[in-house]
Amino acid sequence: MALDRRDFVKSLVASVAAPSVASAMPDPSQQHAPATVHAPRKQKKPNVVLMICDDLGYGDLHCYGSNLPTPNLDKMAEHGQRFIHYNSAHPICSASRAGLLTGRYGLRMNTTGAFGPNSRTGTSLDETLMSNLFKDRGYKTKAIGKWHLGNSGPYLPTARGFDAFFGVPYSVDMNPLPLLRDETVLEANTDRTILTPRYTSEAVKYIEESNGDPFFLYMAFSYPHDPPMGSPRFHDKTGFGNQGDCIAEIDWSVGEVLQALERKGLTSDTLVIFTSDHGPWYQGSPGLLRGRKATSFEGGFRVPFIARWPGTLDADKVRKEWVSALDVLPTLAAICNLPLPAKPLDGINMEGVLYGHGTMPERKPLLYFCAMGNGGLDVHCIRKEHWKLRVAQGIEGEIYLNDRTTGARSSAWLRVPELYNVELDMAESYDVAHLHPEIVHELMASLEEQMPSFPPNVVAEYTALKQRKGDWSTPAGASPRPDHEKIPPTSYTPPYRQAP
Repeated sequence: MALDRRDFVKSLVASVAAPSVASAMPDPSQQHAPATVHAPRKQKKPNVVLMICDDLGYGDLHCYGSNLPTPNLDKMAEHGQRFIHYNSAHPICSASRAGLLTGRYGLRMNTTGAFGPNSRTGTSLDETLMSNLFKDRGYKTKAIGKWHLGNSGPYLPTARGFDAFFGVPYSVDMNPLPLLRDETVLEANTDRTILTPRYTSEAVKYIEESNGDPFFLYMAFSYPHDPPMGSPRFHDKTGFGNQGDCIAEIDWSVGEVLQALERKGLTSDTLVIFTSDHGPWYQGSPGLLRGRKATSFEGGFRVPFIARWPGTLDADKVRKEWVSALDVLPTLAAICNLPLPAKPLDGINMEGVLYGHGTMPERKPLLYFCAMGNGGLDVHCIRKEHWKLRVAQGIEGEIYLNDRTTGARSSAWLRVPELYNVELDMAESYDVAHLHPEIVHELMASLEEQMPSFPPNVVAEYTALKQRKGDWSTPAGASPRPDHEKIPPTSYTPPYRQAP
């Protein structure tokens, strides 16, 4: 499936029946602390290419265990670093991207889920995006692909630190789907089947026309979000259906971008990152993880993360350190000598981890918010290192339903919190809360300490959530049963699931 540039151009010209592109996307007290160990600085500012997929799962790439061939991403991992404990900032689109681009929880900035075509607002305008930081340091900046942080002028990329934008304002399942260049609509409802090759052509052109100034390229693929689609050239090529075909086309696109950097002589001057906004939706693979997109299980949060920078980062390394999307901004700020935002960050500088030196910096436990019900405002989990405490659970659509679940579309507070060691138990199959009461107590205390720092509406929903309790009889890992329900005489409930 490898295509050279000439074949790609021929394929694009033959398949695009649309106007041409030419005429026509931490702890606040520690955020300023330097990394434990710094790699030797190069005289030239590094370029940064940040590629992010929409709904790509932890198990969707060959180098993460899939049988779907992804040779270019496998090669990128071989020549770079593959992280196996990287979490997105949120399990749904807009909030995840806001967290990545700001280093702060989306719930701090009016971004609790996914903005739709009729949304009148977007990510709060007083937030600083990493594009702002790069631009302030003299970088050229461009966004290509899916945006999803607001659809109108002041919320679009060109108003938020990007010199240029080519892409769509939101997800491919939303209609109509306009194609924009900067703030100009090129096509009122674009052809979804050719988005990936068009994004690729735009990225390759941008790299080839770079004039020596450092650049930040944010390339946000629209796939494999449902409905998955590949271009005609990739249709039925993988044997894994539409989902596999569009992932294979993304892999091809990554190869085209890397080859463009090589032709331009920029390989050793460019840090390239590839990741996903969160786990897979209906199709795709979370690997051995439990849960999918929109859930607070690992399958909704843990995704691939590959970083390549030849001559600077060690090659063929598997990183086991726990890293969050919230850490990307402070880490890039340290690497590229960017100013930090004025607002306190929720992520921390992981530069030392990326370089493979030093110790893990300390961080506050991270919170897992859920997108199922209640406008995405409910917190479900808090995590410190490998310990993940579940304090609430969705009651519709997330996990196995039982015969006595609550009926409202929301979450319920667990009378007995659940504790999982996600390093040893990545599928969150074994609740060990009763074995480690001290960890439960520590994380509960941290949750109570952190919640007042969020906006009033988030705090109010947290207070309401704690009053919306599930019953003591709820099994670990189940949807919460109604509080104070009368248990049928034919059901056996062990003493440890009965009210004290």
